Amino acid sequence: MAGSSAMHFGRAAYRSGMVRRRQLAAWGLDHLRFRLRGSTDKTTQTLLAVAKDLLAGVPEKEMARMAPDLLAGVLPRIYPQMMDEVHAHQDAGRPAFIVSAAGNQLVELLARVLGFEDGIGTRYEVAPDGTLTGEIEGPFIYGEGKVEAMRGVAEEHGIDLGQSWAYSDSISDLPMLRAVGNAVSVNPDPELAELAEAEGWRIMRFERLGRRLAIAGTTLAAAAIGGSGTWLAARRRSSRSARAARLRPRARRRS
Repeated sequence: MAGSSAMHFGRAAYRSGMVRRRQLAAWGLDHLRFRLRGSTDKTTQTLLAVAKDLLAGVPEKEMARMAPDLLAGVLPRIYPQMMDEVHAHQDAGRPAFIVSAAGNQLVELLARVLGFEDGIGTRYEVAPDGTLTGEIEGPFIYGEGKVEAMRGVAEEHGIDLGQSWAYSDSISDLPMLRAVGNAVSVNPDPELAELAEAEGWRIMRFERLGRRLAIAGTTLAAAAIGGSGTWLAARRRSSRSARAARLRPRARRRS
C-alpha cells in the first residue's frame, strides 16, 4: 500500500476515543517520515511500546469495531498493480498471505476482504475479562518475527519457502526477503533499493494509485464486515508444474 497503515490506525483510534489529538499529530509526523525514509527497527519498537501502553485495558470488541473505519482508509491506498501480482500467483496455484505487524484480527479481516488465503499479524493477549493486556502472544510480526511466523504457516500448509516469493518496500523486512527463494522489492526505501540492485532482485515501482480499488474500497469493506504490508506469495511443494514457473521469466526481465 502507499504509505504506512499506522496513520490510518491512529485516525480510527482517535475517532473511537482511544487516543488524543496530540498523539494523532505525532503519528502523522511518523507517517511522513515513513514515506521519506521507510521504517526502521528503532521507530517500530517505539511504536510497539506505544501500542502496548495504548491497548492495555481496552476491550477486545472495541478493536473489532474499529475495523470498518480502518479498512476504509487502507483499502483505497492499495496499489492495483500489486493485486494483479497476487492474482497471478493464485492463478498459478500459489496461496497468498498478508504478513504484517498489525493486529492479527485486522490482518485476517483485510486478507478476507482482498481474497487472500490468510493473514498473519501480531496477536495480543486478552485477559479473562475480555480486555487487552497490552502484551503479545507469540512473535511480534516484524523482522525475524515475521520469519518465525512464516515458517510456522509454511510447515502447517506444506509450503516450501525456498520456492516462495516475498514482497516488501522496507529494509526492515530483510529477514523475510532472505527467507524465501524469490525476493521482490516494491517501491523500495533507499537501503532496500541499493541492496536489491546488488542482489539482482526484482524491483517493482509504481507511485501512482489507480482508481479501481479506490472507488470500490468502502464497498468491499461494507460487504465483508457489514458496514495496510507486506505480501507473501507462497508456492506449495506439490505445485511444481510448468505453469508454476509463469512468473519467473517476468521476474528476470524486471530485475
